[in-house]
Amino acid sequence: MPKDGVYDVLFLCTRNSVRSIIAEAILNKLGQGKFKGYSAGTKPKGSVDPRALNLLRQMKHPVEGLRSKSIDEFSGPDAQAFDFIITLSDPTDGEPAPQLPGHPVTAQWTFPDPSRFETGEHNEAEIAAEFAETYKDINVLLSTFVSLPHASLDRLSLEDKVGEMTAQHASRKG
Repeated sequence: MPKDGVYDVLFLCTRNSVRSIIAEAILNKLGQGKFKGYSAGTKPKGSVDPRALNLLRQMKHPVEGLRSKSIDEFSGPDAQAFDFIITLSDPTDGEPAPQLPGHPVTAQWTFPDPSRFETGEHNEAEIAAEFAETYKDINVLLSTFVSLPHASLDRLSLEDKVGEMTAQHASRKG
């Protein structure tokens, strides 16, 4: 159990403009004081995709304070320690999770970047459907994640449970 009773979860993806931002917003709503979500990117875009913000607003998530930021903000000797680090990148990104302070439980949840669908190749309805699908899939995983009996599970059990969730997610996507 974390010292303040709140589990800190960092969501990582390459650009920190869609997937990790969506995960941060969902967890902060679902977490209800038990979880606090953060997000960062290894190569941040510098802005949040407006389609992600619009979707989050439609789903009644607060979007104030959501911004694209670098993993560097969470590095260094005085950096915050996280209980969990969840990477949401495409397998084609090929980036390992960076080493951060503490000994967080880590997971790799593979999600294609919906912002890769560009206007011209796809119409707005197709692009919106990709964003909605990404939101739905992340929401399902995080709903399961927050329902785990974290306080009663030791670290190895938590790693096993998160690993099972990762495997189930991968098999549904494969």
